[in-house]
Amino acid sequence: MTADPPLVLDVDGTLTRPDKWGLDPRVFDPLREWDAPVVIATGKAFPYPVALCHFVGIPQLVVAENGGVVYTGDDVLFTADREAARAVAREYEAAGHSLGWGSEDTVNRWRETEVAVAIDRPDGPLREIAAEHGLEVVDTGYAYHVKDPAPNKGDGVRTIAERVGFDLEEAVAVGDSENDVSTFEVVGRSYAVANADDAAKDAADEVLEGIHADGTLTLLERLRDSR
Repeated sequence: MTADPPLVLDVDGTLTRPDKWGLDPRVFDPLREWDAPVVIATGKAFPYPVALCHFVGIPQLVVAENGGVVYTGDDVLFTADREAARAVAREYEAAGHSLGWGSEDTVNRWRETEVAVAIDRPDGPLREIAAEHGLEVVDTGYAYHVKDPAPNKGDGVRTIAERVGFDLEEAVAVGDSENDVSTFEVVGRSYAVANADDAAKDAADEVLEGIHADGTLTLLERLRDSR
Protein backbone atom coordinates (compact mmCIF):
# COMPACT_ATOMS: atom_id res chain seq x y z
CA MET A 1 0.00 0.00 0.00
CA THR A 2 1.38 3.44 -0.94
CA ALA A 3 1.46 6.29 1.54
CA ASP A 4 -0.79 9.32 1.47
CA PRO A 5 0.67 12.15 -0.63
CA PRO A 6 1.74 15.40 1.02
CA LEU A 7 -1.13 17.90 1.03
CA VAL A 8 -1.16 21.66 0.46
CA LEU A 9 -4.54 23.11 1.39
CA ASP A 10 -6.02 26.57 1.14
CA VAL A 11 -8.55 27.53 3.84
CA ASP A 12 -11.27 29.97 2.75
CA GLY A 13 -13.32 28.45 -0.04
CA THR A 14 -11.53 25.12 0.29
CA LEU A 15 -11.99 23.89 3.88
CA THR A 16 -15.06 26.00 4.59
CA ARG A 17 -18.80 25.36 4.61
CA PRO A 18 -20.74 25.91 1.39
CA ASP A 19 -22.20 29.15 2.81
CA LYS A 20 -18.59 30.50 2.83
CA TRP A 21 -18.50 31.17 6.57
CA GLY A 22 -16.64 28.98 9.01
CA LEU A 23 -14.53 25.87 8.73
CA ASP A 24 -16.36 22.67 7.97
CA PRO A 25 -15.64 20.44 10.99
CA ARG A 26 -15.77 17.35 8.79
CA VAL A 27 -12.23 18.15 7.61
CA PHE A 28 -10.69 17.76 11.07
CA ASP A 29 -10.49 13.97 11.32
CA PRO A 30 -9.21 13.32 7.77
CA LEU A 31 -6.43 15.88 8.25
CA ARG A 32 -5.49 14.50 11.66
CA GLU A 33 -5.37 10.97 10.25
CA TRP A 34 -3.37 11.89 7.14
CA ASP A 35 0.00 10.09 7.25
CA ALA A 36 1.97 12.65 5.22
CA PRO A 37 2.79 16.33 5.77
CA VAL A 38 -0.18 18.72 5.56
CA VAL A 39 0.70 22.32 4.70
CA ILE A 40 -1.92 25.00 5.31
CA ALA A 41 -1.36 27.74 2.70
CA THR A 42 -3.66 30.72 3.13
CA GLY A 43 -4.11 34.44 2.80
CA LYS A 44 -5.17 34.67 6.42
CA ALA A 45 -3.05 36.39 9.06
CA PHE A 46 -0.31 34.22 10.53
CA PRO A 47 -1.99 33.23 13.84
CA TYR A 48 -5.07 31.77 12.16
CA PRO A 49 -3.51 28.82 10.29
CA VAL A 50 -1.23 28.13 13.25
CA ALA A 51 -4.31 27.90 15.47
CA LEU A 52 -6.02 25.68 12.91
CA CYS A 53 -3.12 23.24 12.97
CA HIS A 54 -3.06 23.34 16.75
CA PHE A 55 -6.74 22.56 17.18
CA VAL A 56 -6.86 19.93 14.45
CA GLY A 57 -3.81 18.28 16.01
CA ILE A 58 -1.38 18.33 13.07
CA PRO A 59 2.18 19.70 12.80
CA GLN A 60 2.22 23.45 12.28
CA LEU A 61 3.39 23.76 8.67
CA VAL A 62 2.04 27.10 7.50
CA VAL A 63 2.23 29.51 4.62
CA ALA A 64 0.30 32.60 5.72
CA GLU A 65 -0.51 35.98 4.25
CA ASN A 66 -0.13 34.76 0.67
CA GLY A 67 3.49 33.77 1.23
CA GLY A 68 4.49 36.70 3.41
CA VAL A 69 5.01 34.44 6.43
CA VAL A 70 6.29 30.86 6.35
CA TYR A 71 6.43 28.58 9.39
CA THR A 72 8.41 25.40 8.91
CA GLY A 73 7.59 24.01 12.34
CA ASP A 74 10.96 25.24 13.61
CA ASP A 75 11.50 28.69 12.10
CA VAL A 76 9.24 31.63 11.26
CA LEU A 77 10.37 33.29 8.02
CA PHE A 78 9.12 36.74 7.01
CA THR A 79 9.44 37.35 3.27
CA ALA A 80 7.95 40.85 3.10
CA ASP A 81 7.73 44.07 5.12
CA ARG A 82 4.28 45.29 6.09
CA GLU A 83 5.18 49.00 6.27
CA ALA A 84 4.48 49.71 2.60
CA ALA A 85 1.10 47.96 2.87
CA ARG A 86 0.29 50.00 5.96
CA ALA A 87 1.13 53.17 4.05
CA VAL A 88 -1.30 52.12 1.31
CA ALA A 89 -4.01 51.53 3.93
CA ARG A 90 -3.45 54.96 5.46
CA GLU A 91 -3.73 56.68 2.08
CA TYR A 92 -6.79 54.64 1.18
CA GLU A 93 -8.50 55.70 4.40
CA ALA A 94 -7.38 59.31 3.94
CA ALA A 95 -9.14 59.22 0.55
CA GLY A 96 -12.38 58.45 2.38
CA HIS A 97 -12.48 54.66 2.17
CA SER A 98 -12.78 52.22 5.04
CA LEU A 99 -10.90 48.94 5.21
CA GLY A 100 -14.27 47.46 6.09
CA TRP A 101 -13.52 45.54 9.29
CA GLY A 102 -14.69 47.91 12.03
CA SER A 103 -12.70 49.71 14.67
CA GLU A 104 -11.05 46.63 16.19
CA ASP A 105 -10.08 45.14 12.79
CA THR A 106 -9.14 41.66 13.95
CA VAL A 107 -8.55 40.76 10.28
CA ASN A 108 -5.41 42.92 10.24
CA ARG A 109 -4.53 43.20 13.93
CA TRP A 110 -2.05 40.30 13.82
CA ARG A 111 -1.11 40.52 10.15
CA GLU A 112 2.66 40.71 9.70
CA THR A 113 3.36 41.44 6.03
CA GLU A 114 0.26 42.73 4.24
CA VAL A 115 -3.08 44.47 4.70
CA ALA A 116 -6.48 43.00 3.86
CA VAL A 117 -9.44 45.12 2.73
CA ALA A 118 -13.03 43.90 2.77
CA ILE A 119 -14.28 42.61 -0.57
CA ASP A 120 -17.17 45.11 -0.64
CA ARG A 121 -14.79 48.11 -0.55
CA PRO A 122 -13.90 49.89 -3.84
CA ASP A 123 -10.81 48.25 -5.30
CA GLY A 124 -10.05 50.77 -8.07
CA PRO A 125 -8.51 53.42 -5.81
CA LEU A 126 -6.89 50.70 -3.71
CA ARG A 127 -5.09 49.30 -6.74
CA GLU A 128 -3.96 52.75 -7.84
CA ILE A 129 -2.48 53.59 -4.43
CA ALA A 130 -0.88 50.16 -4.12
CA ALA A 131 0.77 50.50 -7.54
CA GLU A 132 2.29 53.83 -6.48
CA HIS A 133 3.99 51.95 -3.62
CA GLY A 134 5.14 49.09 -5.84
CA LEU A 135 2.62 46.67 -4.35
CA GLU A 136 -0.11 44.49 -5.83
CA VAL A 137 -3.71 43.78 -4.86
CA VAL A 138 -4.80 40.13 -4.89
CA ASP A 139 -8.51 39.32 -4.92
CA THR A 140 -9.09 36.06 -3.01
CA GLY A 141 -12.87 36.26 -3.22
CA TYR A 142 -12.96 37.01 0.50
CA ALA A 143 -10.78 40.13 0.68
CA TYR A 144 -8.43 42.33 -1.29
CA HIS A 145 -4.88 41.70 -0.09
CA VAL A 146 -2.33 44.50 -0.46
CA LYS A 147 1.02 42.78 -0.66
CA ASP A 148 4.56 42.75 -1.95
CA PRO A 149 4.39 41.17 -5.44
CA ALA A 150 7.48 39.01 -4.86
CA PRO A 151 6.48 36.40 -2.24
CA ASN A 152 3.66 33.97 -2.98
CA LYS A 153 2.19 30.78 -1.61
CA GLY A 154 4.14 28.57 -3.99
CA ASP A 155 7.47 29.92 -2.79
CA GLY A 156 6.44 29.29 0.79
CA VAL A 157 5.37 25.74 0.04
CA ARG A 158 8.70 25.09 -1.68
CA THR A 159 10.56 26.35 1.40
CA ILE A 160 8.59 24.05 3.71
CA ALA A 161 9.15 21.06 1.44
CA GLU A 162 12.89 21.68 1.48
CA ARG A 163 13.01 22.09 5.27
CA VAL A 164 10.66 19.21 6.14
CA GLY A 165 11.93 16.92 3.39
CA PHE A 166 9.10 15.88 1.12
CA ASP A 167 8.94 15.66 -2.67
CA LEU A 168 6.77 18.36 -4.23
CA GLU A 169 6.21 16.16 -7.27
CA GLU A 170 4.30 13.78 -5.00
CA ALA A 171 2.31 16.58 -3.35
CA VAL A 172 -1.34 17.44 -3.98
CA ALA A 173 -2.74 20.97 -3.68
CA VAL A 174 -6.35 22.13 -3.39
CA GLY A 175 -7.49 25.72 -3.69
CA ASP A 176 -10.10 28.11 -5.00
CA SER A 177 -8.52 31.42 -5.93
CA GLU A 178 -5.91 33.24 -7.97
CA ASN A 179 -3.61 33.24 -4.95
CA ASP A 180 -3.48 29.43 -5.21
CA VAL A 181 -2.10 29.43 -8.75
CA SER A 182 1.50 29.67 -7.53
CA THR A 183 0.87 26.66 -5.29
CA PHE A 184 -0.57 24.68 -8.17
CA GLU A 185 2.59 25.42 -10.14
CA VAL A 186 4.97 23.80 -7.64
CA VAL A 187 3.15 20.55 -6.81
CA GLY A 188 2.70 17.36 -8.78
CA ARG A 189 -1.11 17.45 -8.84
CA SER A 190 -3.47 20.37 -8.35
CA TYR A 191 -7.22 20.57 -7.88
CA ALA A 192 -9.66 23.49 -7.87
CA VAL A 193 -12.94 23.15 -5.99
CA ALA A 194 -16.03 23.84 -8.08
CA ASN A 195 -16.51 27.30 -6.53
CA ALA A 196 -13.01 28.39 -7.60
CA ASP A 197 -12.40 31.49 -9.68
CA ASP A 198 -11.35 31.24 -13.31
CA ALA A 199 -7.64 31.71 -12.58
CA ALA A 200 -7.58 28.73 -10.21
CA LYS A 201 -9.67 26.55 -12.51
CA ASP A 202 -7.45 27.31 -15.49
CA ALA A 203 -4.28 26.49 -13.52
CA ALA A 204 -5.53 23.30 -11.89
CA ASP A 205 -4.99 19.83 -13.28
CA GLU A 206 -8.61 19.05 -12.42
CA VAL A 207 -11.71 20.95 -11.35
CA LEU A 208 -13.62 19.03 -8.71
CA GLU A 209 -17.39 18.59 -8.85
CA GLY A 210 -17.98 19.59 -5.23
CA ILE A 211 -17.80 23.08 -3.77
CA HIS A 212 -15.82 24.18 -0.72
CA ALA A 213 -15.09 21.37 1.78
CA ASP A 214 -17.42 19.00 -0.09
CA GLY A 215 -15.02 18.97 -3.03
CA THR A 216 -11.93 18.71 -0.84
CA LEU A 217 -13.31 15.86 1.27
CA THR A 218 -14.33 13.91 -1.80
CA LEU A 219 -10.82 14.28 -3.20
CA LEU A 220 -9.22 13.14 0.07
CA GLU A 221 -11.42 10.04 0.04
CA ARG A 222 -10.42 9.36 -3.57
CA LEU A 223 -6.72 9.73 -2.73
CA ARG A 224 -7.09 7.37 0.22
CA ASP A 225 -8.97 4.81 -1.85
CA SER A 226 -6.24 4.84 -4.51
CA ARG A 227 -3.44 3.94 -2.09
